[in-house]
Amino acid sequence: MTTEELYELMEDGNLGYACVYKQGDQGMHTDYMFKMTAENIANFIGKNAYVADKIIMTDICDSLICESIYGGFIMNCPDQNLCREIINHLAPIQMGYVEPKEFPLATREEMQALWDAEEDAVMQAELKML
Repeated sequence: MTTEELYELMEDGNLGYACVYKQGDQGMHTDYMFKMTAENIANFIGKNAYVADKIIMTDICDSLICESIYGGFIMNCPDQNLCREIINHLAPIQMGYVEPKEFPLATREEMQALWDAEEDAVMQAELKML
């Protein structure tokens, strides 16, 4: 993703993490970051339904949003209203009526590189002021 796309992703403050655990990775996982809307969550689960053994999604403060297992089944979703919204988007994907939609997402490494660059720019500006 470009720097501009990463900034757009962070705009509304609804950013969260999706940790994807795959069989044979011995507990290692891949982290993605995207806007945690019901539609995005459903599309992410649908796209990874048969790739991931488990997906754990949290908000930016690591509070659980949703957890799914192989096959795209939701196992835990504390907010039942959100759960119903997710299922409305997820069921047609699971039944094969629609394909999961693409949406903006970034790897944790891409976001960390952006944050590191911002911090570096701030430190450079502060040094120039001395």
